Amino acid sequence: MKKYLIVLIIISWWNNSNAQDKNDSESLSLEQVWNTVDVQNKNLKLDDIQRKQSDLDIEIAKDRRIPSLSVSGNYGLNTHMPIYSEGLFSAPDFAPVSKYGYSFGYLFNLNLYNGGKDTRNIQIKKEESIRSQNEYDVQRNNIRYAVAVAYYDLYKFLQFQEFIESEITTEKKQLATIESLFKNGTVLKSDVLRINVKLSQLELTKSDIDKKISIAKQRLNVFMGRHNEEPLSIPYKDAIDLNALTEDSDYMEYVNLALTKSPDFKITENNINISLLNIKQVRSNILPKVSLYSSYNYTYPQTSFYPYSQNLWGFGQTGLKVSLSLDQLYTNKHAVEKARNTNDEQIQKMEIKKDALTVDIKEAFLQQQQSFEGVKTAEKNITQTSESVRIIRNSYLNQESLLTDLLDAENILLEAKFSLISANINVILSHLRLLVKTGII
Repeated sequence: MKKYLIVLIIISWWNNSNAQDKNDSESLSLEQVWNTVDVQNKNLKLDDIQRKQSDLDIEIAKDRRIPSLSVSGNYGLNTHMPIYSEGLFSAPDFAPVSKYGYSFGYLFNLNLYNGGKDTRNIQIKKEESIRSQNEYDVQRNNIRYAVAVAYYDLYKFLQFQEFIESEITTEKKQLATIESLFKNGTVLKSDVLRINVKLSQLELTKSDIDKKISIAKQRLNVFMGRHNEEPLSIPYKDAIDLNALTEDSDYMEYVNLALTKSPDFKITENNINISLLNIKQVRSNILPKVSLYSSYNYTYPQTSFYPYSQNLWGFGQTGLKVSLSLDQLYTNKHAVEKARNTNDEQIQKMEIKKDALTVDIKEAFLQQQQSFEGVKTAEKNITQTSESVRIIRNSYLNQESLLTDLLDAENILLEAKFSLISANINVILSHLRLLVKTGII
């Protein structure tokens, strides 16, 4: 039984290990993360609910064009009906009235014309729905950019972790070499201590990077609507390809694209369209309203017309109703002026948004150009520092230079590798920021 139990434990551990390895091996690209975020992100789900509410507002506006039809009925006790034939202070005569009464019937009303308000209200709701979609797109693009920042933070820290681990391995081998030289009396004890100090610093740096990796994974899981500690893997060993990005593009092309593609700019256009419709809506207040109506009621007893009757009777009407608000001929002038002022305000806001968008795109464009220059500088630094490390290491082994010179050169090389990864990521993020501002991400 003990043997079987041990076998079951081993099989269970092996299955769990394979499942963990499988999860870790399923690396997620940025596009895959984006697709998951679009579906599972909690903030986007909330915005999607609000967007659907705008679609329902359109249907509600359409429902207002449906004719109204109501039925009604009542039942109650009637009082005596005194008739003062000789005046209020004379003794009244009492008309015969039933002790109770009831009625039931219907009322139908069809709006034929109200200045086009119902149709225009539908147009306003449609424009608001488009604006809601643009607001959703703005939120989605901003979240996508935040996801990209978190994704490449994780990529960067995983690369740093690999560099640090490689550096630790190299320094351990170098420590073994220096200890051997120390035993032979070639180097001083201080050199051994310096290598140990550097190893301790590298281990501390690795610990800090490990924590940052954990935080970056948790942040990505939250963006994707997953559990905080769910396993997450990305293809961080793949080199970043910058060949698809160009340095010689004109930023005005991005500006022109933004004026037609950017959902943030489209929102200002939606607001202008809504304000124009509101002007027409306010102007229609002085127009007449025409409706077709029909009603019919059965009532018991007949007490509406004299002589009164104890019998059930019916009465109905069908016709056209026309109304015109005369006070609106004066007061509506101020309402129209206010609607025009709102339209002017929205036009001014659009101009301000256009200027801000142009500046943002220019800033993002120049940041991308600066990032390309940073990559070139980092590549040159790696080439130079790699050669310096090789030369100083050989001269140290030949006792022609100090260990501190070698350690400084190695630190500079490690920082150069960090800088190259950061520069490559800055190019990608600056380009994505440019796409977000343009609205084509």
